[in-house]
Order: sequence, then C-alpha cells, then structure tokens
Amino acid sequence: MTETTKGSKLLVIIATGDREKALTGLMYAGNAVKRGWMDDVKVVFFGPSERLAVEDEQVAARAKELAAGGSFACKAISDREAISEELEGLGLKVEYVGSIISTLIKEGYAPMVW
Repeated sequence: MTETTKGSKLLVIIATGDREKALTGLMYAGNAVKRGWMDDVKVVFFGPSERLAVEDEQVAARAKELAAGGSFACKAISDREAISEELEGLGLKVEYVGSIISTLIKEGYAPMVW
C-alpha cells in the first residue's frame, strides 16, 4: 500500500507523559506526512505530553518538525503548568483544544491517541 485514500485525514493526539510512547506517535505522524500516507495530518499535544515537549529534547525536536502542518497544544493545561510560551516557542499553536479536536473529528479526521 503506497497510495493514499482520497481525502485521508489523521488527527494524532499525543496525551502520554511516557517519552517512548510519545516518540512513537510522533514518529508515525512524521512518516505519515513525509511519505504521503495521509493527505493531512494534525497533531495535538494534550495533558502530560505538553510538559514532556518542553523538557525532552527529542520530543521538542519532533514537535518543531510537525508544527508547520498544524500542531496544537492545550492552552488550559499549558497555562496551568506555566509552559504556554515554551510550547509556542516550539511552533505549536497554544489554544483551547476541546472544540478543535471535536471539529476535526466531525470533519472526518481519524483520531489516533498515544
């Protein structure tokens, strides 16, 4: 299988605080973009992964790579953790993501949660 399905859209939600799980999800998201496995890939950092993104160099590097394609971090959590500016520095859009996630799913994005 090398061709994409017309209109294939993926929403990768990185919620884990576990470094290895987060890196695995980010690796898949990056490959889906690079290799054209999906037409559109969005990434949302949500919960413990937000702190991981600012504290772990590899996770931060992957977040930066994917930021251009439309990556978000949850503002409610990042404000509570006082890391919103750091996440923005990685190129992530820091916004309230509940409605964003819901809208993307309604628009046909398949959610994968890591």
